[in-house]
Amino acid sequence: MAVTGGFEIRRAGTVAELLAAGHLYDGPARPEWAERFLASPGHLMLIGYAADGFPAGFVTGIEMIHPDKGAELCLYELGVDEAYRRRGLGRALTEALLAAARERDCAGAWVPVDTDNGPALATYRSAGAADEGVCAIRAWSFDDEP
Repeated sequence: MAVTGGFEIRRAGTVAELLAAGHLYDGPARPEWAERFLASPGHLMLIGYAADGFPAGFVTGIEMIHPDKGAELCLYELGVDEAYRRRGLGRALTEALLAAARERDCAGAWVPVDTDNGPALATYRSAGAADEGVCAIRAWSFDDEP
């Protein structure tokens, strides 16, 4: 647990905490997915709470292990409620996740980010991330399969 800039950052450990932060996600949270997230080794969510207990932001990370790289942490998603932006919460959440990666003996961390997402790029840069060049992401969606 860390307090920074008036926000308390805590690791989420219950389905109720994950669902209470649902307004920060891209879409609606589902209890069964929240349970699966919490049960998955290497998955981590930190939530930044405002002084009144409101979940103002979150960051998720996924620890991955590869035979030639050891453990690395992928910063999967960062979100801050619009009313709490530009107060340092995104940076504080990012730095807290990086501290958790170090505690897990990860060799490093990385984040995929859209090259036109100026606020995210500025947040990661302020937390010490280096630009490793342009990266293209290709995706598969299995939603339409029978």
